[in-house]
Amino acid sequence: MTTISKDLRVNEAIRSREVRLIDEAGEQLGILPIREALRIAQERGVDLVEVAPSARPPVCRLMDFGKFKYEQSKKEREARKKQKIVDVKEVKMRPSIEEHDFEVKVKSAERFLKEGDKVKCTIMFRGREIAHSDLGRKLLERFTARLQDIASIERTPRVEGRNMIMILTPKPTKD
Repeated sequence: MTTISKDLRVNEAIRSREVRLIDEAGEQLGILPIREALRIAQERGVDLVEVAPSARPPVCRLMDFGKFKYEQSKKEREARKKQKIVDVKEVKMRPSIEEHDFEVKVKSAERFLKEGDKVKCTIMFRGREIAHSDLGRKLLERFTARLQDIASIERTPRVEGRNMIMILTPKPTKD
């Protein structure tokens, strides 16, 4: 079986003349010629896997390589499962938003933040409203004041074209 998985050399793929051999239990068997190490691996019915190719001489371990690969892929799957992909949810408002609508926007932003997502707050200006960007800034300040317990500002309010944009991130929870 000559398999190379993620730069691990196995059995005949090992290029070195001698190797430092470690058995299945983690005991060092010393520095042996590659032929001797392969013979020991074959007798025990396991693979010879090069675990530290940069060492002098390279370190090889006796193990069931198929089982090792399976365990590695299982660990990777578990790590991927635990990862949370952070989405950016957007809350759009106008500078002349009514109080009830504002409350609804705050509640939805709060829900997004509690789910661990970032929130992009956008104030959309129409026509000459852009001349009163201070109204938009005050609205965003009010918005952040309401969410200060669960959110922190990642990007302060900035005017981009006809919009004013601010990004909030969830504060780390104290478990």
